[in-house]
Amino acid sequence: MKNLTKLLAVSTVLGAVAAPQAGAADVAPAALIIAQGGLGDGSWNDTAYAGFKAGLEKTGVEGRPIESKDVVAQGEEIMRRAADGGFGLVVSLEWIHGEPMQKIAPDYPDTNFVIMNQTREGANLASVVFAEHQGSYLAGALAAQVTTDTSIEGINADPVIGVIGGVKSPGIDKFIVGYIQGAKAVNPDIDVKVAYAESFGDPAKGEQLAKAMFAEGADIVYQVAGGTGIGIIEAAKAEGRYAIGVDTDQDSMAPGHVLTSMVKRVDVAVEKILEDYAGGAFPGGQVLTFGLKENGVALSDMEHTKDRIPAAYLAKVEELKAGIVDGSVEVWDVTEKGYPDFYN
Repeated sequence: MKNLTKLLAVSTVLGAVAAPQAGAADVAPAALIIAQGGLGDGSWNDTAYAGFKAGLEKTGVEGRPIESKDVVAQGEEIMRRAADGGFGLVVSLEWIHGEPMQKIAPDYPDTNFVIMNQTREGANLASVVFAEHQGSYLAGALAAQVTTDTSIEGINADPVIGVIGGVKSPGIDKFIVGYIQGAKAVNPDIDVKVAYAESFGDPAKGEQLAKAMFAEGADIVYQVAGGTGIGIIEAAKAEGRYAIGVDTDQDSMAPGHVLTSMVKRVDVAVEKILEDYAGGAFPGGQVLTFGLKENGVALSDMEHTKDRIPAAYLAKVEELKAGIVDGSVEVWDVTEKGYPDFYN
């Protein structure tokens, strides 16, 4: 099939979405609907597309990504056209598509649908969620060890770290509470400063908030703020301090000033979904959780900072990771349990 990687633009003036012909074992082709920001974002979409391509190659299933200039408003139309066009698997990376996907899925019982980062119901609809709280716990545990080690450049003696969220919500606080819990597991008396930018697209606000935290004694600030987080990372570089990246490996955005990144492996999830689909085991009606055990979340390789972090700190992180995986360490999930007493 020619030009499978060529983007298929969808707009109100186009006709039905045409699928490539069935691939291995006559499995109907797969579509990956790209979220806001498009391919080339160096983040969520690109990571998912890498997993999509890997899954296609591994299974022999045909497939292609679908982009739209207005992916939010055209969500239902895009998904209907994909199903009408013969795609047997439709995976959407756009959060806003959850409600319309649940609405249309019963109209296409022979099409399998997948939504990310939320739970939706449907016999032919699978939901994928990530254990961001687990990865954030490890980030907090690492930060709590580093923050008082003055032998590390840019670190003061104060047990103070910070975290900045985009907009306060259970989804964002899932990261923040996990981070606080991990930090307090290492040092119960640590001061974890929390702020919200009220935006995911305001780097200037992120920089302002991060600089304020650095001025108050924090030397490490975790960004859970999307595009706003770019400013947090810039502030760490400007002040000679550290940021912690999120979702993708952001260590190279300010080499030496991003302590680590809490990586959300959407590529692993997309590849696994494709494998299940190709094998006739699509998890319709199920909620798939990708945590540390499934390699769905992880800390980055710390290419630019690992040489300055004592081995004992990294060993402690690995010990805690093993505990989470085997169940002996339980990380609080605010989306399931509400807010804990240690969050204030």
